[in-house]
Amino acid sequence: MSWNAWRRKWLTEPVYRRVRAAVPRLSPTEQQAIEAGDVWWDAQLFSGHPDWTAFRAIDAATLSDQEQAFLDGPVAELCGMLDDWDVSWRRYDLPADVWAFLKRQRFFGMIIPTEYGGLGFSARAHSEVVRRVSLRSVTAGVTVMVPNSLGPGELLMQFGTQAQRDHWLPRLADGREIPCFGLTSPQAGSDAASMTDTGVVCRRPIDGVDTLGICLNWHKRYITLGPVATVLGLAFKLSDPDHLIGDKVDVGISVALVPTNLPGVSIGRRHLPALQAFQNGPNQGADVFVPIDALIGGVERAGQGWRMLMAALAAGRGISLPSLSAGACVFAAHTAGCYARVRTQFGIPVGRFEGVQEKLGRLAANAYLVEAARRFTCSGLDMGYKPAVVSAIMKLHATERMRQSVNDAMDVHGGKAIIDGPRNYLGSLYRAVPVGITVEGANILTRSLIVFGQGAIRAHPYLMREVLALADSDEEAGLEAFDALIWKHLWQATRNGFRALSMAWFGVPFGKPPADAGPTAVFYRRLDRYAAAFAMVSEATLFSLGGALKRREMLSARLGDVLAELYLLSAVLRRWLDEGRHEADLPLVRYCMACGFATIETCLDGVLLNHPSRALAFALRAIVLPPLRRAKPPSDALLVACARFLLEPSGVRSRLIGEVWGARGNPSVEQLERAFDLAVQAQPLVDRLRHGGVSDWRLAHAKGAIDDSQAKLLEDAESAAAEVIAVDDFSPDALARGR
Repeated sequence: MSWNAWRRKWLTEPVYRRVRAAVPRLSPTEQQAIEAGDVWWDAQLFSGHPDWTAFRAIDAATLSDQEQAFLDGPVAELCGMLDDWDVSWRRYDLPADVWAFLKRQRFFGMIIPTEYGGLGFSARAHSEVVRRVSLRSVTAGVTVMVPNSLGPGELLMQFGTQAQRDHWLPRLADGREIPCFGLTSPQAGSDAASMTDTGVVCRRPIDGVDTLGICLNWHKRYITLGPVATVLGLAFKLSDPDHLIGDKVDVGISVALVPTNLPGVSIGRRHLPALQAFQNGPNQGADVFVPIDALIGGVERAGQGWRMLMAALAAGRGISLPSLSAGACVFAAHTAGCYARVRTQFGIPVGRFEGVQEKLGRLAANAYLVEAARRFTCSGLDMGYKPAVVSAIMKLHATERMRQSVNDAMDVHGGKAIIDGPRNYLGSLYRAVPVGITVEGANILTRSLIVFGQGAIRAHPYLMREVLALADSDEEAGLEAFDALIWKHLWQATRNGFRALSMAWFGVPFGKPPADAGPTAVFYRRLDRYAAAFAMVSEATLFSLGGALKRREMLSARLGDVLAELYLLSAVLRRWLDEGRHEADLPLVRYCMACGFATIETCLDGVLLNHPSRALAFALRAIVLPPLRRAKPPSDALLVACARFLLEPSGVRSRLIGEVWGARGNPSVEQLERAFDLAVQAQPLVDRLRHGGVSDWRLAHAKGAIDDSQAKLLEDAESAAAEVIAVDDFSPDALARGR
């Protein structure tokens, strides 16, 4: 007997049969979710040994001349047309001329190829448009976002028949059709398998012709663009009791396009999500009949709806909300820095107080990190990947950091930001935070079940193929496949354990950073260490808990957080390289790295403290978390250095903030920026007078201590600051709605 045959019979087969009996079978929806999309840099991180040469070879996402012209032209014009206060508090909708402009300029067809009349934009361009428009008006941003994310357009391009694409895509591109997508129902949100919306295959006479079709009954809610949609992408459970399209009675979740003017469709009522004015509402259908070719992809795609939805979400979830979040983080940092420089207390700008600098430093670092992750993710998408795990990481962590940044900016602004009115440029973003946290997969679910739960199987080099081998109905074929994988898997796990131990205790540099890493090379080595530690702890936890890990959601969430931090920190390093390796930007990089490394160790520590196998946890801790080589949080000095980037004009601030499109056409933000510039110019003079014991510049001017031009500068700065600090007030009649 050969070694391979002996190994298979006496080693592999007992393990295979034991694991096959112990591991629970994946449900159809779980398997379809896991198989959706593909993997990218997340797979490198999950391997425990990321290839930094391949990392450096990733092309940075850029804009074409046509895309840049669209940003400089129609996007800029749109931003100038928008008055967010008018939209949100008076109209509860976009003005008619804005709707017409969005259709005419094909904002709803950004992802649709040019051959169908769309703009055919890259992921980077799509992201830039959403980011810029959202900062001017969340309502407009969401209105643009939805048709280009999860919706009929994406589904048609991926799965539609040629006839469906030829008919629907040109109409979606030019705005003749306004799409929405109906998935969530009162009984089923994240648990799509529990939906009660149904479709029954049947025959009916239509205009005297016997027609094969589907009788639909549904109740959906939270549907963005639903109240104004002309075509509804509908997810429902399809059944075929008379076997008109196949052998199955219960066909499964399917997706169809339903014109909203059909008899039985009830649409038009609105929700008001956190006082945001974008069109969102419920819809229902009672005994609505559509022909069988309304199924996206035709009869061949019947029952594949969940797989289709997960595949579409794998790309869109990485663009829409992360783009809004990245813009919000930058906007919050920009406005908080400006306001902290303009607002004075006790005779000095509040930005000089360490308590305020603590918020500003975190704002600067969050803005740097989330924007870095947005750009990096767009690179993967523009390379053709549809990375489901990366998209989940981005949606979760970008929106969570948006929440943190907007809250920090609100704290810095104090009363200025809590009094609503046209002068309040943060209120709309603050109200948008819970919407972003909730939609496209609630963050609690995404963190607890998806990032690691899907990533452990999807991004692992061997695990998904092993699971499929265990599930193979042909045991002999399954055993053969399992035997070919399990020993490679064990070798990789052993190697990662050795690497994790060597790097954690002795700092052995196994990985090779990019040649141009410069002073960031040490961070690549630290990421190597934590990637190996993550891989080892993940392997051990999966091995010891097996299918029970699905029920240990807090452990899964912490492991997912480690994977997410590894991804986000990779993006930070890539941004520093792509922007030209500016040494002046290194405090931002160091702050992000210090926070990320501390978070990684905290999460690993949490996994091991709560691991059900105390002996295994003790051994793992001894390997990956040596007591004398622990990560330290950022120092106060580093925090202050990052805060100062927001308080002074500089190349670092320009790269960090860029051109803040929220100011385009927003008088309050333009006013803030003018006051910031004047405060910076006047500050040396103010400090000179204060050190001389002069508190009133007018007295100094009267005594000749300052000349007329200096007095004019101080007067302008004081006047501009007063305008910025001012808040809105209203007459009682102005607030008496509906009277």
